[in-house]
Amino acid sequence: MSEKNRDGKRTARERLAVEREKQRAADKRRRALIVGASVVCVLGLAAVAGVVAANAGKDKSTDAGPTVAPSGARGKDSLAIPVGKDGARSTLTVWEDFRCPACQAFEVAYRPTLHELTDAGKLRVEYHLVRLIDGNLGGTGSLRAANAAACAQDAGKFRDYHDVLFANQPKETDDAFADNDKLTGLAGKVEGLDTPAFRACVKNGTHDSWVDKSHQAFKSGDFGGTPTVLLDGRNIYQDRTMTPAKLKQMVEAADRG
Repeated sequence: MSEKNRDGKRTARERLAVEREKQRAADKRRRALIVGASVVCVLGLAAVAGVVAANAGKDKSTDAGPTVAPSGARGKDSLAIPVGKDGARSTLTVWEDFRCPACQAFEVAYRPTLHELTDAGKLRVEYHLVRLIDGNLGGTGSLRAANAAACAQDAGKFRDYHDVLFANQPKETDDAFADNDKLTGLAGKVEGLDTPAFRACVKNGTHDSWVDKSHQAFKSGDFGGTPTVLLDGRNIYQDRTMTPAKLKQMVEAADRG
């Protein structure tokens, strides 16, 4: 073999090694982002202990009248908003707060995979909406956004609006989602959602009591932080080795039986 050929093969191997190392580094950064954000949400509770004390009682029910579950809600007390087909062999249960940065980090990393699996009928996702940040930092943005998402469910537009809310999430300390006009404005990003019925649902807080009930169920579950992500009952968000690719493998294996 000529020296030129040997140099060419060595260079190709070196390029391949560099690309593999880049991929490993990217996977490591992605896992660190998700796990790190989760730690911020959980440990952040201690950092804002004084704020929690100052806002004692703000996490209680808004006493907004009878509980009205959004259309198609499932599970115990109709607290889960389903996305995906009923016949899917795997179920992912997600507890989220629209003001929670760790929830946004999870969505950014896993959304393409969740869409792929639900669209293929291999996975069913059940979303439970909570207002953890309202209680920790004060305000009503978590409640208002969750109510608006439930209103979107009434219109058959939950998944798209859910994604828009996380794509436009304000800083955790910015209670921008408390503004109903902001929420109805974002509905313009979802085709067919910005209707008089949706606006009235948001303005009237139609599902406020339902959100409060969902939040109480979250606290009773002793989950500790958001997001909480369970695959067929197993908490996979606490698994530091979990990646979108690994989740996809697990769901597809279950789908094959």
